[in-house]
Amino acid sequence: MSRYTPMPPQNFGGLPEDLSAYETARAVIFPVPLERTATYERGTRNGPSAILEASRHMELYDEELELDPSREIGIATWPPIDTQDGTFEEVLRELFTAQLELLDAGKFPIALGGEHSLTPPLVSATLKKFKDLCVLHIGAHAEMRNEYQGNPGSHVCTMRRVVEMCPAVQVGVRSISEEESKEIGKLQTKVYWAKDIVRAPVKAWIAKVLEDLGPRVYLTVNVDGFDSSIVSATGAPEPGGLDWYQVTSLIRAVADHKKIVAMDVAELSPRPRDHASDFLAAKLIYKTLGYIFCQG
Repeated sequence: MSRYTPMPPQNFGGLPEDLSAYETARAVIFPVPLERTATYERGTRNGPSAILEASRHMELYDEELELDPSREIGIATWPPIDTQDGTFEEVLRELFTAQLELLDAGKFPIALGGEHSLTPPLVSATLKKFKDLCVLHIGAHAEMRNEYQGNPGSHVCTMRRVVEMCPAVQVGVRSISEEESKEIGKLQTKVYWAKDIVRAPVKAWIAKVLEDLGPRVYLTVNVDGFDSSIVSATGAPEPGGLDWYQVTSLIRAVADHKKIVAMDVAELSPRPRDHASDFLAAKLIYKTLGYIFCQG
């Protein structure tokens, strides 16, 4: 008789049915393979599947929290949203509707991108449930253009659309246009520039971020917030960014002192044989869920 090791189920974390059933799960993974406005290297539509595949090979025990978060939370995985058919505006409306459905069901939604233009409709839906929402953006680019190539929904305008709805705090920014630099001081955002924090004591600048955030937080992580030597698999990598422990320390502190109500991870553009970037994105999501649901 031949013997083989069965592969884990095709869901986030490779979880068995009792830990991944939608009815009992507190968190829901929400794949969004969106790529409509990419301006440099393409490939973000493959990000969600790469994150899901990498997640199936994680150790589910968290050595920092000293437990298995999946057993405490329950993590369901939705089928990918169809982002190829219909107009860009129709896709964004579908994202809004799906996010609101999850929130109305009492779930914690985690959107897997896909380009960062997925974030504004998700924030808009979250604001329907939480009026005192603030957005924490970890990323390299300010994304504060009012429009780009005639498109106000471009991924390079993401945070401009967000701050038209609610306040934001942006961490790790190190790329901005002249146009944005003239406008950003007038907008409802606080920027923590990478050049000011990457060599500063972590606890000091994290304490200031916590002061600037409101009580309820939508977390959006553009993987280009990490230094490009750590995550190179992204459409527009920038040198000089954050490292793993800076990002996880920030998220853990926010989860401990605020209420994170939804999140997304965007702009992973998988590369052949670069599984480290995919695995980092998957592990970051899992760590974040542990911080939110399993602290204290």
